[in-house]
Amino acid sequence: MRTLNIKSHLLSFASVSAIAFAVSPVIAQDSAADEEVNELEEIVVTGIRASIMNSIARKRESSSIVEAITAEDIGKLPDASIGESLARLPGLAAQRFDGRANKIAIRGLAPDFTRTTLNGRELVSSDNNRAVEYDQFPSELITGATIYKTPDASLQAQAVGGTVDMQTVRPLSYDEPVLAIGFRGEVSDKGALNAGTSAWGYRGNFAYIGQNDEGTLGYAIGYARMVQPIQEQYIHVWGYSEQTDADGDTGLFIDGSKPYVKSNELTRDGLLGVLEYQPSDAFRARLDVMYSKFADEQTLRGQEIAGYTASSRSINSVGSDGLVTDGTLHGLLTMARNDFSDRDAETFAAGFNAEWNSDQWTMEADVSYSKATRTYSAFEVYSAIERGSTDAGRADYGYTLGGENGLTFDTPVDFADSSLWGLGDNLGWGGPLCTEALGWQCASQDGFRNMESSSDELAAIKLAAERQMEGDFISSVKFGVSYTTRDKENARRGDFLTLNDYPDVVPVPDSYLLDPTSLDFMGVGDTLSFDSRGLVADGFYYFSPENELAAARNDYTVEEDVFTAYAMANIDTMAGDTPITGNIGLQAVYTDQSSTGSYGYSFFWGESGIAPVTEGATYWEWLPSLNLSFGVTEDQKLRLGVARVMARARMDQMRAGREPTFDDAGAANNGTFWRGNGGNPALKPWMAWQFDLSYEMYFGEGGYVSVAGFYKKLENYVFTEQVAYDASLFSVPAELIDTAYPADFVALYDTDTGFLDAPANGEGGKIYGLELSASIPLGMLHESLDGFGILGSASFTDSSVKETADSEATELPGLSKNVINGTLYYENMGFQARVSARYRSSFLAEAYAIGLSRQETIARGETVIDAQLSYDLDDHGLEGVTVYLQGSNLTNEPFVQYLDGNPDKFKNWHTYGRNFMFGFSFKM
Repeated sequence: MRTLNIKSHLLSFASVSAIAFAVSPVIAQDSAADEEVNELEEIVVTGIRASIMNSIARKRESSSIVEAITAEDIGKLPDASIGESLARLPGLAAQRFDGRANKIAIRGLAPDFTRTTLNGRELVSSDNNRAVEYDQFPSELITGATIYKTPDASLQAQAVGGTVDMQTVRPLSYDEPVLAIGFRGEVSDKGALNAGTSAWGYRGNFAYIGQNDEGTLGYAIGYARMVQPIQEQYIHVWGYSEQTDADGDTGLFIDGSKPYVKSNELTRDGLLGVLEYQPSDAFRARLDVMYSKFADEQTLRGQEIAGYTASSRSINSVGSDGLVTDGTLHGLLTMARNDFSDRDAETFAAGFNAEWNSDQWTMEADVSYSKATRTYSAFEVYSAIERGSTDAGRADYGYTLGGENGLTFDTPVDFADSSLWGLGDNLGWGGPLCTEALGWQCASQDGFRNMESSSDELAAIKLAAERQMEGDFISSVKFGVSYTTRDKENARRGDFLTLNDYPDVVPVPDSYLLDPTSLDFMGVGDTLSFDSRGLVADGFYYFSPENELAAARNDYTVEEDVFTAYAMANIDTMAGDTPITGNIGLQAVYTDQSSTGSYGYSFFWGESGIAPVTEGATYWEWLPSLNLSFGVTEDQKLRLGVARVMARARMDQMRAGREPTFDDAGAANNGTFWRGNGGNPALKPWMAWQFDLSYEMYFGEGGYVSVAGFYKKLENYVFTEQVAYDASLFSVPAELIDTAYPADFVALYDTDTGFLDAPANGEGGKIYGLELSASIPLGMLHESLDGFGILGSASFTDSSVKETADSEATELPGLSKNVINGTLYYENMGFQARVSARYRSSFLAEAYAIGLSRQETIARGETVIDAQLSYDLDDHGLEGVTVYLQGSNLTNEPFVQYLDGNPDKFKNWHTYGRNFMFGFSFKM
């Protein structure tokens, strides 16, 4: 049984706080009541200290347990995306993708357990599942975010991990018009790693907030653009396998490697519009619209080092688990690659809300719509010395595991010689022209194109009412209904690229050649570089579709219709001298879910085809909740939260697409010939009971400490199990009966029901943890420290889940047992400085594998350190102008994924370098 090493981690948290880790997380807890939100927005936030104090005020007065961030001013949430800011809050951790905080895990639960809303309305995702990709939302257009760790019954998008609600500006909360403009340049310290790319970028933003003369109509418009350079050194290891060297010694050698340098140019445009109307206290209406367009253009140049082509191997040293850490692959073939990819995504969200108020009643109507689309295409373009498996280009490769970049090679091959390397395939990876007679000469795959697209669309309507009550226990009663409909589509395709001049290896035309790309970081030297985009666009290749059966199995549509009814009583009472506030309520949730996909099958007797399939399920879930806040003293709070919560299954797990197979060898064990793998459209949500207890003590101006514990009892969890499916489409051909198989054998196992290896609701488990957080203004210790402050948090979490009642317990994917954040800041006389860090320990993550499939890996623990300096020029004749200097990932922390629980057995090693920004903002 695992236990939490609380003592050592408490010491770690203390030391981290002392040396100033993490960034301005503004830690708060708040109820979902709109009135409290309005009270917050009446506070003018002018700096980090004011922002902290305002958020602590929300925490102190709330009855639910939440975390929150607020912008210091309009357009002044300092990070590149809202994801970077969220990652600094207690109990939250980011998963980096291309160096960005892409997705968020809450309390050790993977991003799939988190739901995201914008102004209280659920958002769709451009990912192929439900997890929202936060790097698509410009921080300049977001005024704050609230993370609900304990829900109440009125929260429509509840989740097992938590709910993230991003908020935009409300124009009528401003007393006068506001104009805000900002511009910052950005540069990567790695320079332009690939020819034809840039290490420079920029971000700019504009916002205007105004009202009519009567103050009854407010409007806001905002625009933010970012062009961000990301320069990355990347090493991928295919895998590891046991091999014997010439001396008869055995060890785990690398099967192959793919070292690259990658240059991204990420362009993101965000647009926000808000219209708010309040002619009297009795009526208010608001329309808000947000649009984000995201384009990520990547250039990747490197090599494919094919370990399986080695004629022999030598072991120099062996490390843990028999891993060859220093070895030589003799007579190896290598391919030079010039790849490129494009990822484009658009997200649109709009909502209209109207509220009517009387002395005792508040009525609310809300309608919303959001849609996200994404297209992704990745081109691989190969270079060879000769086509097929020949002796040309074979060489010895020495390699060493470990060091600054994870893996280095030693080889005599000159990869930059354009007279030696041409266009073509020398590894025999197949292709459309393959025949058995050609053998290795079937190498007609001179490149490949992976394509994936998704569309996610959601519409919702909500009606709610609240009645104020007279009494000394229940202050008000709130109830309502909502209906949402959601459609998610995903498609995946692949094409072979073959040279028009096949089977010749074609020299790269001089007009397409570029400066060689350096792979010195892993010991190889320069490699051939050319304009592969231009070659593809100019028709040097023709395209041949990959297996259509595989594509059909991966395409799916998931549809969900959800009806929710809820009732909640708000509590405001006294127990002796102790004030008690909170709420108790119940949600009833009805779901009608279905998925449409295809059977894609091919059997050894020559039968193949594609058949449509649609399946689904309907069910009710009942979700009670209780939140209580006890005023122990004027400056101390004790909070309790109890709730039953759910998180819907991943969309790809619910897909109807499947691959039926014929398994004669396993028929006796399975009771049927028909096996396969695929998704499960009847998959139910993850369900859990959660219990939260939090103690808070407040002191001074902007000071507090908090200790919180939580326990989640998972009622179920999703594992891969055998799931029955309709196999009546298939039968053993008559010509095989009494020839290949006896008739009685066929009669017994040629059934109408088969079994898929598919996601299913297995046994549950538990997750539990402790969260510590503090805000300490150091000026309260001595006046010489006025302006200095420390923010810190530490979360310690553990878990266990079981596939069946008798199976071994395992840990949850995405769970980092230790998450520590901290910030040291100084703000005085217009000058502001902060140094921050966020740490998360290792966790189970996903990595892309062949054909855009996903592979589970372990992500190594990491510490990311950022810093920011700014200075207001109000006293220098430039009122409203602030200048900035920022640095991110200052220690060049890599993102490393490894296999089989062995950190030395790495799968991917990403090094992003440091990015620096400098610029100004102006407000009037």
